[in-house]
Amino acid sequence: MLASSARSAFAVVPKRPYICQSCIQKTRLPPLASGRSSIRLTRALHAERQLPNDDSPFRKVLKDAAKKKKKDRKGNSDTSNKAQRGESVQLDKWELTVGIEIHAELNTARKLFSSAATSVSEAPNTHVSLFDAAFPGSQPHFQKEALVPALRAALALNCDIQHKSSFDRKHYFYQDQPAGYQITQYYEPFAKDGHITLYPHDFPPGTATQDAPITIGIKQVQMEQDTAKTVQQPPFTNLLDFNRVSHPLIEIITLPQIHDPTTAAVLVRKIQTILKAVNAVTAGMEMGGLRADVNVSIRERHGQSTGRGLSYSGVTGLGQRTEIKNLASIKAVEDAIIAERDRQIGLLESGGVVEGETRGWTLGSRSTKRLRGKEGEIDYRYMPDPDIAPVIVGNDLIQHLRTTLPQLSDETVNMLVDNKNDYSLTSKDASTLLLLDGGERLDYYYDVVEHLRATFSNDTDTQARLGKVAGNWVLMELGGLVKHEEWSASHVSSNELASIIAHVLRKQITGRTAKLLLSMKFEGDERSVEHIIAAENMLLCPLSRHEYEELARNLIEEKQDVIKEIVEKKRYQKLRWFVGQMMARSAEGTVEPDQAEKVLRDLLHLPPM
Repeated sequence: MLASSARSAFAVVPKRPYICQSCIQKTRLPPLASGRSSIRLTRALHAERQLPNDDSPFRKVLKDAAKKKKKDRKGNSDTSNKAQRGESVQLDKWELTVGIEIHAELNTARKLFSSAATSVSEAPNTHVSLFDAAFPGSQPHFQKEALVPALRAALALNCDIQHKSSFDRKHYFYQDQPAGYQITQYYEPFAKDGHITLYPHDFPPGTATQDAPITIGIKQVQMEQDTAKTVQQPPFTNLLDFNRVSHPLIEIITLPQIHDPTTAAVLVRKIQTILKAVNAVTAGMEMGGLRADVNVSIRERHGQSTGRGLSYSGVTGLGQRTEIKNLASIKAVEDAIIAERDRQIGLLESGGVVEGETRGWTLGSRSTKRLRGKEGEIDYRYMPDPDIAPVIVGNDLIQHLRTTLPQLSDETVNMLVDNKNDYSLTSKDASTLLLLDGGERLDYYYDVVEHLRATFSNDTDTQARLGKVAGNWVLMELGGLVKHEEWSASHVSSNELASIIAHVLRKQITGRTAKLLLSMKFEGDERSVEHIIAAENMLLCPLSRHEYEELARNLIEEKQDVIKEIVEKKRYQKLRWFVGQMMARSAEGTVEPDQAEKVLRDLLHLPPM
């Protein structure tokens, strides 16, 4: 195929060498005496784009090309808008319904039903007990330590802990399940009736739905064992690693109350954040410690429900659902739901029927693919496991775990936004700090604020600004330096950043100097902040009022046209350009931006800042 494409491409290029048309016209000779006409050479690199045969100026050629490109872009935009309008019409007719099942590996030292150690990256089949390999006669031994992180997770998800729970066998035959069944909690899970609330700050900027906050019900949380890991060696070989067999999992099952792909993705991310916050899981999706299955169905908004009007846990009138298995990233959750939604809408619009089935999704794909028919409860032949006794949980344990839970994400965001705590961050900045670097950036921010509060303990007015100022430096200034590197507080310690900020707040150095100082520390300068300021002569030596006015008047005289626009059209934001010029034309550390703008406003008789 590649060779064919190459031949086609070269076939378009003429055999003759390129010769400039204007050069031909200048050097064209009159016909020879033999009467033969001169040969006009042309060159075309593409069949549909030829060089003009006229003598049009090059500037006109460029303008015409730009006009054509703009026209083509407008045509493509109109087509895209029509497609979006068509999609909007479809979504007005059809309602998406999603339920999610999240499987998370619990943070335990041993497996759920054996004393073998849990493992992540050890050599294959090195942590396998007889029961893990389904050796005949081996018995499961429930490791009660696994119950503690499971209970913490359920409490954080606002679930009711059941006094008694039991384990069941879920029968199916597959290569990764040596016993021919999986041990899970189907009839009596250890936690029920939870919920999670999504607030506007949980959503990426500009994506929050109009009905936020949204509360999604959690049907149940159950414990179960993991399966073996399959390592494919194409074309026909599958290797099995039994290290993962019987790893303790919790399965979090939501109610089908999600109607937007973005909401589903945000829900999975928030649950992941909560599980990490209470130290219930080993790792998130990025490390394979958490996987999601999504159940997707479509029904008409203003009419009879599609299919047979199915119901699930009190939610009625649902369409036939399909399940998409093993989604391993937040983006995969959103993209897979969109692809399956569009597939089902297209199928129903064309008169087809949605079949209950299990489907797969590959990152970057535009559609899901069928894996197998969807099994039902009868196919799994659930039965109580006769070898495992019921699990009894006392109220004293529940109360102890409830009172010792760490602060959760919603509480943290509310604290950072609340002005009473002198943090006064925006919801966006607070949620960003919470999500960055597994919470390490938030701990660093707390340390910076504490250092600043100790420094300005006697200055009430400055203390009220410390949280917001520190947030800006941690997220923006320092965040810009670590953008392409792994976060580490060792680059610039919290004490050093607090010292830099303190010098700015005392007006001992300018903001521009502070950024330079921060960059020097980030690059590895081992001198103290105070030593660098003294050695590099960075202390602020402010200009006098007269010097400010003289500098400002020179700029005003140079840019009378811009000044006229600022004064007459009230475009005061352009004063910032003049402030920048005043700083650039002066020695480092002599011009304060606020003072420079104040002088400019006074000279131009503009309202104060």
